[in-house]
Amino acid sequence: MTQVRDVRAYLRSRTHGPASAIDRYVTVFGLAMLAAVAGRPISGVLAALDAPVDPVRMGAGLALLAVAFTGFLAAARAAGPVLMSPADAAWLLLSPLDRRKLLGRSALVIGLVALVAGLLLGVGLLGVLGAPDQLVWRVLAALVLGVSATVGGAALAVLGQSSPAWQIWLSGAMAALLVLAVVAVSGRLRTVPAVAAHAPLAAVTAAVAGAVAVSWLLARRAWASLDRIPARDLVASSARAGYAADATVGLDLSTFTWIAEDNHWRSRTLVSRRRPGVAAPLAPAWADWLRVIRRPGRLAVVAATAPLPAVLVQAGGSPTASAVAVLGGALAVAATAVSGARRDAGNPALARLLGLGLRPALAARAVLPAVLGGVWATAALLMLPVDGTWWLFGPLAAPALAAGALRMARRRPVDHSLPVLETGGGAIPVGPLLWAGTGVDLALLGCLPAFAALTTPDAAPGSYLLAQAVTGVAVLLGYLWRARTSRS
Repeated sequence: MTQVRDVRAYLRSRTHGPASAIDRYVTVFGLAMLAAVAGRPISGVLAALDAPVDPVRMGAGLALLAVAFTGFLAAARAAGPVLMSPADAAWLLLSPLDRRKLLGRSALVIGLVALVAGLLLGVGLLGVLGAPDQLVWRVLAALVLGVSATVGGAALAVLGQSSPAWQIWLSGAMAALLVLAVVAVSGRLRTVPAVAAHAPLAAVTAAVAGAVAVSWLLARRAWASLDRIPARDLVASSARAGYAADATVGLDLSTFTWIAEDNHWRSRTLVSRRRPGVAAPLAPAWADWLRVIRRPGRLAVVAATAPLPAVLVQAGGSPTASAVAVLGGALAVAATAVSGARRDAGNPALARLLGLGLRPALAARAVLPAVLGGVWATAALLMLPVDGTWWLFGPLAAPALAAGALRMARRRPVDHSLPVLETGGGAIPVGPLLWAGTGVDLALLGCLPAFAALTTPDAAPGSYLLAQAVTGVAVLLGYLWRARTSRS
């Protein structure tokens, strides 16, 4: 009977040549450079482990770790996580080969990703709790705990792919982590991190042993469930992986947005209903409002991220970091409501069927991102530890955020014909750099007074508020005035 390794060897002999010395050198050199780049921040964290840690910062740091771990689980569930290349999914998945051995390579990749993520999680746990004594043992315990958590989470995601019942457990784990983050920020667990930081070595060893045991049991159960994953789910996840790989190689990151939108609506049946009485200038944007209303889960996630800037400040972040978190987060929230503008830019002939000019259509589509971005920024500013009228920067920055989000949605694909800049830190391609900055530049220009005020919280906000009111409206009106083509 034909084995999986025989098929792999045959395909490898027809598609790839043997690895040369140059290939091995490039791999080793890349790993060495990665270790050198990551070594300095990690060594800085290790050098500050014996310093006393503020209990308030412990709670905020624990909340950030919980949110990061939740993001890891959400990314694993969105990716599959078990997947194959599109060619293997088309030709080998439905063959009589052993399904578990066929998916073993994907399981190995998942384990390696979980290992790296767990090491980073362990380093973050060390930065939160510190190591007042027995440095070597506490460092090892934190790293093993982090790896056990990520490996167990990845195994839980694999089990969720094979059975809907495990999906409930995965969703429950993510909800529990978010609840833990909220409780940690509120200060109700302030004594728990302090006790964990000074726990005796025997208790730490018992906790590590329990985490390793649970992680090993979940990993073993996930390995046994590989042959029970439905083929249609593997084909769908493999197709998404192929599109994502093509977008990454071609540096066309806007493809990820289309993939997410298409995956969401493909499996849903929408009922046609009569459009309510909406004013004619706002009619083109009604589909955007309806799309947001039909996705309450996304709105809940967006609302749950509003406290993150305050958590960052509580964890010891600088005023510049908090300003970037507030304005950058608000811009990201505004960019979630510009699908209509993105589709108009991709298909201008369909947009012309609306019978409206480009500027009125853009003005109508700017209302929703302005509302979402302004409300999110206002909520984030209200949670910051500042007094006065600082929250007014949220609604005043809304027009500039909408202009930046619309510009991001309507930007052209990456121009790979632009030159490459040689710098001391290496070569920088101009095309992807300009693509990434398109939209962000306009939002930063319109929110410059708010950014200057948030980075200097001791200053009186009155003059900054007036300047922000003027620049925000001016940037949006200027963008609408310059909009003459389908993409700008």
